[in-house]
Amino acid sequence: MAFSSSSNPEELTFPEGFGWGASTAAYQVEGGWDADGKGPNVWDTFTHQGGDRVFRNQTADVACGSYTLWEEDLKCIKQLGLTHYRFSLSWSRLLPDGTTGFINQKGNCFLKIEGIDYYNKMIDDLLANGVIPIVTLYHFDLPQHLEDQGGWKTGAIVEVFDAYAQFCFGTFGDRVKLWITINEPNVLAVLAYEKGLFPPGVPNLGTGAYQTAHNMIKAHAKAWHSYDSLFRKKQNGQVSIALFSPWVEPSNPTSIADQEAAKRVMTMALDSFAKPIFIDGDYPAELKSRVAAMSKKQGYPSSRLPEFTEEEKKMIKGSADFFVIHYYTSALAQHQENSGGELNILKDIEVEIFPDPSWQVSHPGSWVRVVPWGLRKLLKYIKDTYNNPVIYITENGFPQGDPAPLDDTRRWEYFRQTIQELYKAIHLDKVNLQLYCVWSLLDNFEWTEGYSFKFGLYQVDFENPALPRVPYKSAMEYAKVIQNNGIKGSL
Repeated sequence: MAFSSSSNPEELTFPEGFGWGASTAAYQVEGGWDADGKGPNVWDTFTHQGGDRVFRNQTADVACGSYTLWEEDLKCIKQLGLTHYRFSLSWSRLLPDGTTGFINQKGNCFLKIEGIDYYNKMIDDLLANGVIPIVTLYHFDLPQHLEDQGGWKTGAIVEVFDAYAQFCFGTFGDRVKLWITINEPNVLAVLAYEKGLFPPGVPNLGTGAYQTAHNMIKAHAKAWHSYDSLFRKKQNGQVSIALFSPWVEPSNPTSIADQEAAKRVMTMALDSFAKPIFIDGDYPAELKSRVAAMSKKQGYPSSRLPEFTEEEKKMIKGSADFFVIHYYTSALAQHQENSGGELNILKDIEVEIFPDPSWQVSHPGSWVRVVPWGLRKLLKYIKDTYNNPVIYITENGFPQGDPAPLDDTRRWEYFRQTIQELYKAIHLDKVNLQLYCVWSLLDNFEWTEGYSFKFGLYQVDFENPALPRVPYKSAMEYAKVIQNNGIKGSL
């Protein structure tokens, strides 16, 4: 039963059919880390190694227990009245070593079938309740076996990912019509393979992000073409990739150097992925020239940014059916010359980024500054730069600290202002936005922040073995927005 609500003539009404959702990711909510034949993924390995790389050495071995408590999650989804639910598949739950070698093509599986049954039940239950599933193939949890073979650093991953994608399309695509191949490849490339903050935990400054991003773009495009040629005609679904981006403003609005610096950050953060996929199959020219020049200055024989072949450019161009964006916060940019040739991807474009001190922080120690208007500007940028695509926001959120009050008034104010900005983007800027998903349905394991960041619409008591879900105030308010397809407010 949905939370009660009443219509109000002062509400800003969204277009008919607008989607309202919430999102989760397999590793962050499922638990059951070794249940029913699931193979280890890189986060299982990373968290089990300890070493204070994760807040209080916490793990997601149990997390929200969604692997056994799906019915409880479904109750939350129904209470909210969601039209869409975005979740990810655990690659190593379906294919323990990451490859399809354990699958008999005649239909007999040597691997445990429970993982497939689990996702089949999720999908079937969502559809039975009128909720559209949005399924992410890969959300940071690479099977450890594949990482041991080089992971995203090796070009061989492209074919392996494509085989996994085809397995998922073939297994679930009769019911799943919205697919996301890779979650935030731009974030993963930097945090995992450049800085080493995410598994495998080995920094590769100046090279890691470019190398792995290159392979992720190719893997996405290959999977999109597999869907397009082998599944689309029968299944009639759509496939995209989820990109993360802040909105970036010049630190000094009157400084030409800072204005250009802000543009370069947008080029690095968003356009380096979006331009190849949505425009022409290749990286932005300025990024290529700057990395090449800096690489030469540092004594490299060629640019640290790999090049796509002409054949790869043709494969990558146009390999997305809609534009998926994730937004949390904004930043200021300042030009900063890299005269010493320091090895760092931000130094390659000679910028420094930082928050405006006047922007409110979500909670002490958080990286999220409250900048709802930045999302409207980002959406307008995407519209203008990428030929007015259909846009889905499948992550946007506000973390509370621990303990988090159930009466999360500050967070609901963030969401309220954000939804107002979405309304302006649609009605004033004519942005073709069709879906908004909150991160996250549940308080969950927030990567290196462990359980110290509370992003959920529902509080999860991780100290209680039953892991009960209790709605925050923001959940009840969001349910009213969904029921009314709009929000109280004014332009």
